[in-house]
Amino acid sequence: MNIYWQLIWAYIKIGIFGFGGGYAMLSLVEKAVVTPGWISETMFTDIVAISQMTPGPIGINSATYIGFVAPGSVNPELQGVGWGLLGSVVATLAVVVPSFLLVLYSSHFIRRHSESGAIKAVFSGLRPVVVGLIASAAIMLMNAANFNPNGISWQLWTNIAICAVSFCLVYWPIKIGAKSIRLHPIFIICVMGLVGFLLYGM
Repeated sequence: MNIYWQLIWAYIKIGIFGFGGGYAMLSLVEKAVVTPGWISETMFTDIVAISQMTPGPIGINSATYIGFVAPGSVNPELQGVGWGLLGSVVATLAVVVPSFLLVLYSSHFIRRHSESGAIKAVFSGLRPVVVGLIASAAIMLMNAANFNPNGISWQLWTNIAICAVSFCLVYWPIKIGAKSIRLHPIFIICVMGLVGFLLYGM
């Protein structure tokens, strides 16, 4: 049962100090759950992918998934749906409650002092920090577990190509005649999932 207290403590810290949204807190989440050995780095990247594809904030989704799998990974006696659901509940609440209380107070405080020069100056400094945290998360995910898990050269270059094509399709609109069409990320996820299945699953 110690794993549940560890999950609560880890996600309370993530909920309090995870500034910048889900992507910015990924490096903090990885240190909290991969370093102790609750889940592997490969499983963590899989959970991140699933969290991105399912509705809802990535931080909360990943907490729910990690809370479900961590107890069984740490202690074989805690395998099963019931123990997993308990882990999901405690991890999700632990990451949501501190954030909810902080946002509730800070929104009231900021609304009262929205014209304050000090508040504006603080946000001017926080904006580039958030960009840096998101960039750090992107670099963190560019690892062997994502691009070359099997150590095969052709898979590495294929995965790099998939990453580059996906980025281009999301970032730049496609021009068809006089119209510019921007593909929806869900469509790109489905297409690239099919490409991955054809390349690696058959």
